[in-house]
Amino acid sequence: MKQTIGRASAVIFSFLILFAPACKKNLSTDTGSADTGPAYGDAVIIGSIGDASTMIPIISSDSSSHEIAGFIYNGLVKYDKDYTIVGDLAESWEISEDNLTITFHLRKDVKWQDGVPFTSDDVMFTYKLMIDPNTPTAYAADFLLVKEARNPDPYTFIVKYGEPFAPALISWGFWIMPRHLLEGTDITTSKLARDPVGTGPYRFKEWSTGEKIVLSSYHDYFEGRPYIDRIIYRIIPDTATMFLELQSGGVDWMGLSPIQYKHQTDSASFKKNFVTYKYLADGYTYLGFNLKDPKFTDVRVRRAISYAIDKQEIIDIVLLGLGEIATGPYKPGTWQYNGDVQRYDYDPKKAKKLLSEAGWKDTDGDGILDKDGVAFSFTIVTNQGNDLRAKSAEIIQNKLKDVGIKVNIRIVEWAAFLSEFIEPKDFEAVILGWNILQDPDLYDVWHSSKIGPNELNHISFTNAEVDRLLEQGRRTFDRDERKKYYDRMQEILAEEAPYVFLYVPYALPAISARFKGIEPAPAGISYNFTQWYVPKQLQRYNDVQ
Repeated sequence: MKQTIGRASAVIFSFLILFAPACKKNLSTDTGSADTGPAYGDAVIIGSIGDASTMIPIISSDSSSHEIAGFIYNGLVKYDKDYTIVGDLAESWEISEDNLTITFHLRKDVKWQDGVPFTSDDVMFTYKLMIDPNTPTAYAADFLLVKEARNPDPYTFIVKYGEPFAPALISWGFWIMPRHLLEGTDITTSKLARDPVGTGPYRFKEWSTGEKIVLSSYHDYFEGRPYIDRIIYRIIPDTATMFLELQSGGVDWMGLSPIQYKHQTDSASFKKNFVTYKYLADGYTYLGFNLKDPKFTDVRVRRAISYAIDKQEIIDIVLLGLGEIATGPYKPGTWQYNGDVQRYDYDPKKAKKLLSEAGWKDTDGDGILDKDGVAFSFTIVTNQGNDLRAKSAEIIQNKLKDVGIKVNIRIVEWAAFLSEFIEPKDFEAVILGWNILQDPDLYDVWHSSKIGPNELNHISFTNAEVDRLLEQGRRTFDRDERKKYYDRMQEILAEEAPYVFLYVPYALPAISARFKGIEPAPAGISYNFTQWYVPKQLQRYNDVQ
């Protein structure tokens, strides 16, 4: 699963513009100029509030790293604009009648960005790398289900499963690694972590930690040279500063905050120079409890906190109405979403009653509940650079104070947040977010086998029935039957309340109007990025390869 632990990451950044492009043209975009059609050249500067952690995506779990990886690497398959599975490094495939065997036929025109031909040896190597116990990856589970893997020739790769595995095909959308550069090395110390080589449309050029990451177009890309010559990620951990950079031309593309979208994009100048989009994001934000912490082992406490938080208030105040209440780990409106689970509408009286039943009472009259002489107090930790999470934490803090719980808030720089809190599970409660993928398989996040080091079940959730449902769901191909399993899983998650599911926000990207070829679809706007272009007369930056 492409985890987006905090779809927003954060690093320290100077307010100075760190990228000084060559031959910068007038910042005003004349959208009335004739579109002379696709042309090579120019650069897109993307504002990112977080740096990548590594350029080897199979050992990272943060969205910044995975977003970069999406431009550098390919899988055997991918989703198209309508979320249909199509070929990527594989040009075709056959699935056996018993759904146990997939035979991939690989493209013969693919080269790694250092010129070495791509073959089935790379796929086999990646498979073995993923199941190697010495590889610190959170994504091994899907590949461990393979009973047999063969590559009988350079352009054929065959996998056979011991039992049906519904997400089998899309699981091979995972990034394929270069055998000739990684074989015989320790992946945790490989130079590819800072200097990657892939088969994708963009190749690595430069990484100034905490400042920028620069990619340049790979002219020999098997689907054709991308029109945009460079991608520059500028690391700007403050969205207000990033918005100023957008307006001044230092950034071409950023995700707007709700207040920016609603109140700072109405001017004639902004509408002339930028195009904004709005669609329900494929992700949700949650408050998660460390279930090994004694304060949160009683389900009545978790339910009480769920009732004590006014999720609609968070949406109205923090998101300015640009979001929907989350009731589980799936996106509203999708086939796997169960809208009939137990809901925790704001009810502080019910929250106080549950806390009292769990033994938490204010015995000394100080306004804070206590039990066995210990006050009910805990700290919510979240990442720097995401104002929505910080503001949500403040609302949660105030609401829990009303029911007698003292909440502290700690905002931590992204890299430290991951290494010091999330990975060692050294937190009481956390506000984070997950991507919502198209296949409903959530084994990596919720199965009890995934609570160990380098795994994604950060809160240490364990439930035997959920384990069974996850296992049955991934063994079942019939969608109606699968839905029964995932519907029940959502019911249990709602009953057990290991998370307070907060909201699904709207994605609010703003992009310079000089970029053409953007075609919104169910998959969003970036699925066809290699086809975006800037007409010659609107290009701002010389091609510096």
